[in-house]
Amino acid sequence: MRAATLNAPEDLRLVEKDKPKPGKGEVLLKIEANTMCGTDYRLYTGAKTSGVDYGVVPGHEIAGRIAEIGEGVEEIQPGLKVGQQATVSIVVSCGRCDNCLKDREHLCSDLELFGYAIDGGLQEYMLVPERALRRGNLITTNKELDPKALCLAEPISCCLNGLDQFKVNLGDVVAILGAGPIGLIHAQLALASGASYVFVSNRSETRREVADRVGAVGVSPDELDSRVKEVTNGAGADVVIVCIGATELAQDALELARDGGRVNYFAGFPKGSTSQMEPNLIHYKELQVTGGSNARRRDVKRAIEVLESGAIDVDEIVTHTFPLSKVHEAYQAVADRIGVKIAVIPD
Repeated sequence: MRAATLNAPEDLRLVEKDKPKPGKGEVLLKIEANTMCGTDYRLYTGAKTSGVDYGVVPGHEIAGRIAEIGEGVEEIQPGLKVGQQATVSIVVSCGRCDNCLKDREHLCSDLELFGYAIDGGLQEYMLVPERALRRGNLITTNKELDPKALCLAEPISCCLNGLDQFKVNLGDVVAILGAGPIGLIHAQLALASGASYVFVSNRSETRREVADRVGAVGVSPDELDSRVKEVTNGAGADVVIVCIGATELAQDALELARDGGRVNYFAGFPKGSTSQMEPNLIHYKELQVTGGSNARRRDVKRAIEVLESGAIDVDEIVTHTFPLSKVHEAYQAVADRIGVKIAVIPD
């Protein structure tokens, strides 16, 4: 079979390798699609190395179908059948550390990630190891989804984890900084949660138009503050979500929020970066400030339900596809910000 392997920073190779055979407690997925995000490109360039075992098959936004089931799987996860559509919760947690025991498995101190240390979705077949199966990381769909939609279960699950922390209530005004895939997903989740206005800020007119098409209001960064104040009588946004890892936005988000508002730094920022912020804004406005990183297994299940409900306009998110044989071109498309999100599909 064909697979992409990341052997070192900027050393991505398309190779032929033996199709895996599932051993005891293992399941083999036939990969139908794998979408890519900015983190994939950071792994490729070496900007992100934590948890990466070089030689790994990258790709963590995975849609597949059960191709083979190993001996003993029925005792671990009953009811699995060849032909079922499935994805994985990418965080394989230990189940023993303090975070795992306190319902923070996605922050496990000894986690492994598909596409980082465990072979991911940029290949024709992917093995789900026994340790992942025992942790419940293989998750099947309730009904058939377009594979490109199922891939989005991973980023949506992360957004749902963030949403649980900052909440969006009926009638809220939400400001989202960034109209990439994550910003556009957050916009649609906020609308589904009952927000009255969802402003999505981006310098790209094309991205602002996408925000408009999914039901939000696309605005330029220069007009965001005035547009928010216009609909809130000067009060500010109930919720501000930072979806771009630009350090100057940390302060901007605090200024945009109303008294008692919620600010979420959802984007990952460059390692070791710092930001100048005015803490009195948090103090006097009584802001709630949260972060967001990864997702639990249950979040992935919820994400699949969101996709099955039709709440996410998948076609506006996944805009370009490449065959696996052109995986290098796919990475370049991510770097060049072609479209919104790129999908790689086995030839």
